[in-house]
Amino acid sequence: MPRSSFDDAALMRLISRRRSSSHSDSLTDTVTAPNRNRAFSIRSGGSNKGSGSGGGGGGSKMGGFSLNSLRGTVQPELSKKLFRLIKSENNLINAHEAAGRERISIATQLSEWGEQTGDDAISDVSDKVGVILSEIGEQEDSYAHAIDDSRGYLKAIRNTEKSVQPSRDGKAKIADEIQRLKLKEPESAKLVVLEQELVRAEAENLVAEAQLTNITRQKLKEAYEAEFAATIERAEKQIILAKHGRRLLQLLDDTPVVPGDAKPVYNHSSQARQVLNDAEDDLRDWQPETDNYNTEGSGVAAPAAAPADAGTTEAKGTKAPELKVDDDVAEAATAL
Repeated sequence: MPRSSFDDAALMRLISRRRSSSHSDSLTDTVTAPNRNRAFSIRSGGSNKGSGSGGGGGGSKMGGFSLNSLRGTVQPELSKKLFRLIKSENNLINAHEAAGRERISIATQLSEWGEQTGDDAISDVSDKVGVILSEIGEQEDSYAHAIDDSRGYLKAIRNTEKSVQPSRDGKAKIADEIQRLKLKEPESAKLVVLEQELVRAEAENLVAEAQLTNITRQKLKEAYEAEFAATIERAEKQIILAKHGRRLLQLLDDTPVVPGDAKPVYNHSSQARQVLNDAEDDLRDWQPETDNYNTEGSGVAAPAAAPADAGTTEAKGTKAPELKVDDDVAEAATAL
């Protein structure tokens, strides 16, 4: 082998080795997120200093080619829009998780800044306010998990849409073939077979469409019921925390000091701890309110009112949708 080609090969191996080692070093240097903190102080004794995203908050993910990036292009037409919606919901979840991490990082930085001021009042109040802010950040993280749960209901609708699409396509394909044969070979014996297949396909499609309607209505209500409940919980708990945060601020004497006078003595440490105890008790005692909404004139009373709707429909002399589908299938089978 010529020396020039040997040198090129050795150089390429060296570059590859350096890239892999620098990548592993960057993974080792990654700072972990701060631990959940419900103590009287947010200060960590140096273990978590500089954590969070005071310098960027979580590493940005490099977007690249993957099988996941192709999923949107292979979705059936019926489920494409919901697929994009679910993907956008995932971006929303990531945003709330990032906001929670940022809030916790800011709370830590506030506490550390107050400690280095040398003012006992500022040091204690900023530390306790940092605890409140950190808990507000935790509420963002809990909210993100609740959105992820509601996203699961939308996935059930999307999966049902994907299962219905082949039924629609099959019915349309048979209908197109019948039209083509009628124009090209009106007397073809294949027409009778295709028309029988079309009847079967239409019967199967009726069942699939009824299932799609039922699942879509049920899961849509469940998805946004969960999201709205989580929104109310996050808002009410953050209001609780914000009110206790304002109580902490009242312990800080901001009376102007004349040059040369001593700073006012701070003697509210026990009161500040009590504020945090009260905040923790209020969060623990929080309970969701049960709201029963009634839509006037629609016959919809409660989320679990499907049997009542079916009974109301039968009282009007019309069969329930599921029974009508079964009759259509029976008629199709008789026609065959």
